[in-house]
Amino acid sequence: MKIGLSTYSLAGAFRSGILDFPSIVTKIAEFGGEHVEVVPLGSDFTVDSEMVDKVLKAAKDANIPLSSYTFGANFLLNGDGTERNAEQVKAEIERVKRHIDVAAKLGVPFARHDAGSRPVQNTLVEQFDKDLPLLADACGEVADYAAQYGITTAIENHGKHIQGKERVRRLVLAVNRVNFRSFIDVGNVCGIDEDPIGIVRDNADICCMFHFKDNYLRKYVPDPENWSQTSHGNYVKGSITGYGDLDLRTIVAIIKQNGFDGFVSIEFEGREESLFAAKRSLDNVKRLFRGNE
Repeated sequence: MKIGLSTYSLAGAFRSGILDFPSIVTKIAEFGGEHVEVVPLGSDFTVDSEMVDKVLKAAKDANIPLSSYTFGANFLLNGDGTERNAEQVKAEIERVKRHIDVAAKLGVPFARHDAGSRPVQNTLVEQFDKDLPLLADACGEVADYAAQYGITTAIENHGKHIQGKERVRRLVLAVNRVNFRSFIDVGNVCGIDEDPIGIVRDNADICCMFHFKDNYLRKYVPDPENWSQTSHGNYVKGSITGYGDLDLRTIVAIIKQNGFDGFVSIEFEGREESLFAAKRSLDNVKRLFRGNE
């Protein structure tokens, strides 16, 4: 098992100018990370961009592997919220394929893309059932394209439309490709008031990579600023991993029981200073899996 960090964990240091993108890779290695999950953070990641070459050099110099290339996609809606027509769906699939080309150049075994999101009021199960054939076809076409590179594509339980354990599982089963799996984010299901233990227990068999994060969970907060409201009106806020309210010890035990031996990527999304928080989160997750060795 390799425990590392998503570059997203250091987004604060990147946006404030403390680190440029290649320096994030170097810093993760300095922290003791065992792999880097590449999330572009708005940087120029195309096959011909200098950024890809700089990231590859930074990883080689730091002797740290790149585990995944993670980027957004939405096969359902345009950026303005309107429904995609068939031509626009095809264009989005082609755009995602260009990102798969980037993943291939980075040499990663996994590429995570989103599938589709909708406003909360349009995320009932009947809408998901209607969307599932389109989502499965699109994800399947991307997975088939990625297969030429030996890349496994994956969706994360991300965005309230495809955030629950059952919907993720149904999509993976509908796509029905050996190289299409799921990233399980242990904290994201809090946004729809699901128990994180449930998605780990029930979907571990379709998981190719775990996202570790932690959240503060509240029924009520006197000042909701900087808190996200869940589907059922509760409140959630990111924390340093190991400092929040998730039962991470039980989650780790389930992962071990399932014999998972792949990449675990920490995704810090809290309000704390990102350099301190990312390092502390990494150390805490290592302790959870390995004790004080």
